[in-house]
Amino acid sequence: MTLALLLLAAFTVCFSLVAKRLETTILTAPMLFLGAGYAISQLGVVPEAQAESVLHLVAEVALILLLFLDAAQTNLNALRRDHAWPVRMLSVGLPAAVILGALMLWPLLPGWPLVAVALLAAILAPTDAALGQAVIANPVVPERARRTITVESGLNDGLALPAILFLASLVARTTEGAETDWLLFAASQLVLGPLVGGVAGLIGGKMFLAAKDRGLSIDTYEGIGAIGLAGGIYLAATAVDGNGFIAAFMAGLCFGNAVRGRCKFVYEFTENEGRMLSWGAFFLIGLSLLPDALAHLTPETGAIIFLSLFVIRPVSIWISLLGTKTSPTTRLFFGWFGPRGLATALFTLLVVRDISPDYGAHILAIAINMVWISAVLHGISATPGARWYAARLRRQEAGADETMTEPVGTSAKPLLSRDYRRRN
Repeated sequence: MTLALLLLAAFTVCFSLVAKRLETTILTAPMLFLGAGYAISQLGVVPEAQAESVLHLVAEVALILLLFLDAAQTNLNALRRDHAWPVRMLSVGLPAAVILGALMLWPLLPGWPLVAVALLAAILAPTDAALGQAVIANPVVPERARRTITVESGLNDGLALPAILFLASLVARTTEGAETDWLLFAASQLVLGPLVGGVAGLIGGKMFLAAKDRGLSIDTYEGIGAIGLAGGIYLAATAVDGNGFIAAFMAGLCFGNAVRGRCKFVYEFTENEGRMLSWGAFFLIGLSLLPDALAHLTPETGAIIFLSLFVIRPVSIWISLLGTKTSPTTRLFFGWFGPRGLATALFTLLVVRDISPDYGAHILAIAINMVWISAVLHGISATPGARWYAARLRRQEAGADETMTEPVGTSAKPLLSRDYRRRN
């Protein structure tokens, strides 16, 4: 374990020293950390079992913090009132991707029960905009489009998680004959988790504000406190048989809407630590899981990944945006720009140990291959894709709906914290 962490630390230092220069290339941090992990795995200096044990620890911590952070940066009132695009993509596009994915992938997985195929489709549905930061940070792309991508990718992992957990339990019952009280399961996992998270997140947010108003805290410690809050809520939810990851996501929603951007350092501090954890997870995925996944990259796996990237996601997003004032160009752009990243890998690790190896090993191989293929394709296409999109909008003389973030003269609160919007 020590050697794996030492190599990760060394590569992180090296990356940070040339990060500014790398921003001008098509090489992204996830691509490089995945590649570095894989390259080191080929040297055989770190036992696979050791790297995987570190990965599970880093993955769980990263998932807790990223679910909490992404949710905390969303203004729910503004999301409901002024931002139809991400709402439609989350409420219609995400379920459509799972349903359409299950139906389209089922013929490629003969002998699989439909519920297992639906689980795979749900794991492949969440997106990770960090894999295409060149789009989100590119000023040539209209700000409303950038914010839509940021919000969708920030929330769809937390919204997909309950479905993934429920489908995994159904797969375990269907394939292993496990007797389960499904009402009790639904109550403990899908009700207690959100309840604990929501209440604790709201109380925690109010406490942060009260301490700030009375001058009892400073910015430096607010970030540390937020990390402690997210971890404590996860543990509290698991202690009452709720799901700690869902609790972390719900806590972030309630916490963020309680503090409403006033504890700005919370976002800066947790995003920095969250980013380092995500890079570490990519490195360890490349080190421990990518070699085996590449060995199982079959034509069938390639076809599944192709359909998910080029058909299922684009069609689902296109359907979700019907009836909105989006041009075909915008729908195509949103449909393509759905990188599969850390959420896909971490959710897979979360559920494969609880289902039959006959399906779990196959799902893991598909998911890890999806992550590296998406990292490469979306990484190299982010900058040229952004330029193409901006040029197409200029030629089409797109209306205000695609070039503005808020209607002129409104007093709507920002969808994301000011600090978060400035960084993105």
